[in-house]
Amino acid sequence: MRRPLLLLLRIGLAAALAGSPALASPPRRVASLNVCADQLLLALAPERIASLSPLSRDPRLSFAAQDAARFPANSGRGEVMTVARPDLVLAGRYDGKARRDFMESQGIAVMLLEAWQSVEHGRSQIRALAGRLGVPERGEALIAEIDAALARSKAIAPAGRTILPLQVRGYTPGEASLVAELLRHMGLEPFQERLGLKAGGFVRLEQVVATPPDFLLLGSESARAVDQGSALLVHPALAGAVPPERRLVIRAPLLTCGGPSLVAAIDALAAEIRAKVR
Repeated sequence: MRRPLLLLLRIGLAAALAGSPALASPPRRVASLNVCADQLLLALAPERIASLSPLSRDPRLSFAAQDAARFPANSGRGEVMTVARPDLVLAGRYDGKARRDFMESQGIAVMLLEAWQSVEHGRSQIRALAGRLGVPERGEALIAEIDAALARSKAIAPAGRTILPLQVRGYTPGEASLVAELLRHMGLEPFQERLGLKAGGFVRLEQVVATPPDFLLLGSESARAVDQGSALLVHPALAGAVPPERRLVIRAPLLTCGGPSLVAAIDALAAEIRAKVR
């Protein structure tokens, strides 16, 4: 009796494995609705690209805008995907649940890619997407590049220096964010908790002027005011509290997403630390 039972169990296991996403045939045509997914797709499987997001070619947001220009851009609408019928659509949480549900109701496979919360979360995401695309070795190669950049930038800052990442409109990410993890990794102390913003939020100019950090981390868009949101970053009072020589500045698209841009972001941030942090 045991042999027929074992045979049935093996047949059932084989059927289950055959139907699992990891062992299914990789998608041939993949579309992206998200600028961060664009960059991962470009890095892992450019030959599978059916279309990229509407923002893929915007150099203000996309680290990979130049590479993305070689591929079609979609409108980002779920209805368009039902006509184009890609094998897989990559989407972010903020691309809209209703749109994702609509595409899935039309038989289109959707893979949700969350914003990176940490480097380890990013490694898991790269492996999951590379596995789904059938290119696990490319995923491991990208992870190796990120890990190498981390290794060459570990603890490069003198101890005890504080830093506040500051974006347009005075927003600062929380101390559990990816950017805060990178800053701590390089030896800097994120300043958000001292301002009562451990989880992130909007900083008032008066707070920073009254209790300034040793350094600010800014995007390159901070050099000039183009609207009220960026005007805070060039305010004379802020310049007096944290002058230019205590500002670490890197191109904004480097930290928009986790993924292939992270290598360039780590190297750029490390160069600023080596040049300015004493």
